[in-house]
Amino acid sequence: MSSAERAATVVAAARALVGVRFRLHGRSAATGLDCVGLAAVALERAGHGGAVPTRYGLRLSRTAPVEQWLREAGLWPVEDAGPGDLALVRPGPMQLHLMIVVPGGFVHAHAGLGRVVEMPGGSPWPVLGWWRPGEGPA
Repeated sequence: MSSAERAATVVAAARALVGVRFRLHGRSAATGLDCVGLAAVALERAGHGGAVPTRYGLRLSRTAPVEQWLREAGLWPVEDAGPGDLALVRPGPMQLHLMIVVPGGFVHAHAGLGRVVEMPGGSPWPVLGWWRPGEGPA
């Protein structure tokens, strides 16, 4: 699968999960997803396999462990984000969050709304990094 095909498949998979209920550590569209689960399911549906972290809480301030998880999952930092990439953002001082880039916005598991949503526009939170599946280190 080309990188463009993979990106389109990730976007389609993420959008297909809009409306799924939020559940911390959720890994299934049937029972609920958190931001890590959403990314894992969307990437898996695009044929990407990788390690998925299981031990984390809602509060996490250090980016190093998350960046290590992303690398172990076969994602790599990129300078310019495109559809199908992941955004690592900081919604609050003690919180990190993943969102999937889609044309015109993001899909993410919104704990406050209790479901996966598509959000138009730019990120309302500081973006700490962009991550792409299948790219090797530069």
